[in-house]
Amino acid sequence: MLSGLSLRLRIFLIFAALALALLGLIAAGALVIARELDDPGLVVGGAALPAFGVLGLVTWVWFLFDQNVARPIETLAGSLRTGAVPGAQEGAYLAELAPAARAAAAARARESERLAEAVRQHAEDLLREKSMLESILSDIGAAALEVDARGRVMFYNGAAARLMPGLALDRDLARALRPGAVEAARTRLGVSGQDGSAPGSEAPPATTGLVCFTTAGERLHGQMSALGEGRGHVLILRPARQTPERALRENTEVLRRSAASLIPLLGELDGPVPPLVAEAIRSEASRLAGALRALAPPAEARGPVAERVRAAELVGSVRGMASSRCTGDFLIAADGGAIAALLGDLAARLVESGRPAPGLLLEDGGADMGALIRLSWAGEVLSVATLDRWLEHAPDPDRPDQSGAELLAEMGSSIWPEVVGEGQAALILPLPLVPLDAPDAASGAALTYDFGLSRGEGGEGLLSRLTCVVFDTETTGLDPAARLVQIAGLRITNGRLTGERFETLVNPGCPIPPRATRVHGIDDAMVAGAPGAEDALRAFHGFAEGAVLVAHNAPFDMGFLRRDGAGAGIAFDHPVLDTVLLSAMVWGQASSHSLDALAERLAITIAPERRHTAMGDAEATAEAFLRLIPALEAKGIARIVDVTAEAARHRRLLEDANLSRSAEPGTEGDKDGHADGDTGRDAARTDPPGD
Repeated sequence: MLSGLSLRLRIFLIFAALALALLGLIAAGALVIARELDDPGLVVGGAALPAFGVLGLVTWVWFLFDQNVARPIETLAGSLRTGAVPGAQEGAYLAELAPAARAAAAARARESERLAEAVRQHAEDLLREKSMLESILSDIGAAALEVDARGRVMFYNGAAARLMPGLALDRDLARALRPGAVEAARTRLGVSGQDGSAPGSEAPPATTGLVCFTTAGERLHGQMSALGEGRGHVLILRPARQTPERALRENTEVLRRSAASLIPLLGELDGPVPPLVAEAIRSEASRLAGALRALAPPAEARGPVAERVRAAELVGSVRGMASSRCTGDFLIAADGGAIAALLGDLAARLVESGRPAPGLLLEDGGADMGALIRLSWAGEVLSVATLDRWLEHAPDPDRPDQSGAELLAEMGSSIWPEVVGEGQAALILPLPLVPLDAPDAASGAALTYDFGLSRGEGGEGLLSRLTCVVFDTETTGLDPAARLVQIAGLRITNGRLTGERFETLVNPGCPIPPRATRVHGIDDAMVAGAPGAEDALRAFHGFAEGAVLVAHNAPFDMGFLRRDGAGAGIAFDHPVLDTVLLSAMVWGQASSHSLDALAERLAITIAPERRHTAMGDAEATAEAFLRLIPALEAKGIARIVDVTAEAARHRRLLEDANLSRSAEPGTEGDKDGHADGDTGRDAARTDPPGD
């Protein structure tokens, strides 16, 4: 019956029972003496002194025992479960127990180091292979993703993340793609057998074509392949856009080519053309071409392109030019090899047609025009009909089945002839620019995966198998009227960080007090262009969809999410885990549970410049959460329902965020996890033992 109580509470009850027993014996002795002396008043007065003495003595002994035995035992147990080596002062009065605990923890650390060294050699080969695979899959340009048999995402690359914003690990693919076409493709794959393999055959899994739409309405095309019975599917998809912007661009190019063809037609007219009429036609044709060029959609409306090349590298790779130069250092969103092959092919055809070898000029046309490639020569302008005929051929030997026109269409561009001066003609080819500081498609977390998600539902509710979003907020203060200024989160799946992150500044709609800026470093200028709380929380709600929320002193942060989320029409009704409560379950309530104290016990380093930033504190909280899981499992707290049940015993330390749905923000202690406003390092040490 008492086994479910904490050690400190059981010891307290033992001493309380001892005190009651001694007081009972004193009372019984007093009654016997009172009968003999026949003077109850004298006896009661004489018994009061030893009664109070016994009570005080027992209380003093209990206090010493609690301070020097019970509390150190809880602390040592927490250290042993987490693998932390106890400090020299922990358990100083426990004779050989404390040194033995330190020796055991140190031995465990040494064994871990030896095991890590033994594994390292084997892991190096695996890491090299993994790096090669990631590099290949990150660079393919197409969206690649894998889903398990339940339709939940196990892998995706950077291109998939860009094309399907709702994509996340352990999330239903239907969150990013409309399910109709995907389900139809799964049905087609299942016709020949289980997930595409004919029964009893060793043939590779089947593949089927797929045309589908993202939830935002963008059309994608590609293929779906089955991985085998019950193992899910792989999808390779590319955009197949036909947006109003693209339709406008295509129609504009048709008109631009027609305008450019007006000038060459002057030379084909029978009879002399009055100079004023010819000049007027040239002027109007040039003005029409310029107006149509300005009407074309800006570069940012042309959609993402995975390939990119530097201007100087492109110019240096083109052959057959009389001269080549570029006007600066800038990035172009294009396949450099294919564009170089096209330009070289056009230069060769110009020479074959009797024109001189052209010169190549690559210039930055600004945000509206992007990069402009000019192939110019002295002589007559090329007709649009001739240019179209040349573009019917495949210019790139690596793409023998792709014509020049198809290559340009794939890159969302076109080429046209123009008169650029007296006796001078040119071919104009625009391409979108990429900012020099733009992240590369293959950089950062280009691949996101966890193939362990395919293990099925056996780990439902296990802390080590949860999909969590660990988050933190920064605010204008600690009072209930405070406002959000920053929110950050990162995803954990199957007990590891996935690399998926969310971070944004928030405009609080009011001045940020200087005392708050001194803590987190965020001032009014930094949030001037940031989204408001409702927009920021709406985006964060999408990032955290379907996940368990984890925070340090969760009621504080959840108060802001629930208050401001209500104004945005969204409900943060996720299950919540609090690392303050989890720490108390491991080390007991006698220890400090601030984030700094927790990081010190778990050997987590928080860079000073990252402390009190939303992402920095979220990273530290995530590391602490992952290191607490094995210690909690060792205590029998392996599932989220176990945490909920255990939290009831620690409710005096800090409110359970799952129960404080309507709590005002800033009312559950301070931001760092100190209980009830106690800002000292030893917060939460005044509660009754074991409560």
